[in-house]
Amino acid sequence: MGPYTILIGLSIAVILSYLFDLAARATKVPSVLMLLLTGIALRQAADYTDAVIRIPPVVLQLFGIIGLIMIVLEGAMDLKLSRDKAPLIRRSFLAASLMLVVQAGAIALLLHAYVGAPLQTCLVNAVPLAVISSAIAIPSVANLLGEKQEFIVYESTFSDILGIMFFNFALQDDFAQGISVITFSRDVVAVALVAVVSTAVLAFLLDRIRLHIKFFLIFAFLILIYSLAKKLHLSSLLVVLVFGLAVNNAELFLKGPLQRWFRPERLAGELHQFKSITAESAFLIRTFFFLLFGFSITISSLISVTLLVQGLLIVAVLTLIRYLYLRFVARTSLIPELFIAPKGLITILLFYSIPPQHSIGEVSENILFIVILLTGILMMIGLLLAREEPELGEY
Repeated sequence: MGPYTILIGLSIAVILSYLFDLAARATKVPSVLMLLLTGIALRQAADYTDAVIRIPPVVLQLFGIIGLIMIVLEGAMDLKLSRDKAPLIRRSFLAASLMLVVQAGAIALLLHAYVGAPLQTCLVNAVPLAVISSAIAIPSVANLLGEKQEFIVYESTFSDILGIMFFNFALQDDFAQGISVITFSRDVVAVALVAVVSTAVLAFLLDRIRLHIKFFLIFAFLILIYSLAKKLHLSSLLVVLVFGLAVNNAELFLKGPLQRWFRPERLAGELHQFKSITAESAFLIRTFFFLLFGFSITISSLISVTLLVQGLLIVAVLTLIRYLYLRFVARTSLIPELFIAPKGLITILLFYSIPPQHSIGEVSENILFIVILLTGILMMIGLLLAREEPELGEY
């Protein structure tokens, strides 16, 4: 395949993704589902023409990691902090943490009863299925208004961060022992310190660098910090969230002597362009990630009644737990919150991070695709129902 053929293909992919975004606004069908189905169609075409195209798993992981960083950063820079937002942040954090633990535990027990694998192994495989994908949720709720949008953005971002932390916790050798709690707490404190220090450094660079090329330098430093923290098994997504929130709410943090080092008015001047480049980058990376993931799926492997039943059962359990929480614990509205809990990028990344000793044959990429597809359809239903409501209720 020649270079111009590849360039034509990449250009068409970006144009299609843009058209899918436009179609998603009109139809409420998530653009991610369109990208996945397009990837599957391309795989079918390649198989039909006997074209051999191999995508190394590491390429998919790279796109996924960078895409996750960009999407969480984009979402964080859209959020304004204030005292009146504190109750909303607490509610979204509580919702994300409680539902993550309960849903992961329920799916783990389901897997344990079905395949008989050790409970720790079942939990490691269950956590990716319980995490809400901010990569799908955040772009999909752009047209919602007020607290409903902010709740979903906060909840999905917290779910990603807590999901990674819970996943690392479940992987510990001393998982069932008391020492694991101490180890986990130490890691939380460590990543919080890393987040504060790295945010200060990155904000200083954003303010002081006067060269035209600086935003991708900031991205490079952010990815470097994220990757180093990840190597230390820390929940490094917190670094991205804190940086995005701090930059977008600089006036809240930069007071007194700090204003001599960090100038809020200059940061505010850089923010618009930084947001634009972040959004463009997130769009591009997301496009190629979901196309490649769809390309890795074959139709023949999906045509299975057993596979569909397993996917339906998992999604039913997740949705039931979410309904019970929103209805009886949070006592909040159900539309569209009940339906917007998609699985996607973070689910796939965590799945590929499962060590061989914890791998379960019955939990495969095909199950992930079915769950992603079904939760995407539920999200589409929720967005359609929300559009039919003339006035969205308060929390």
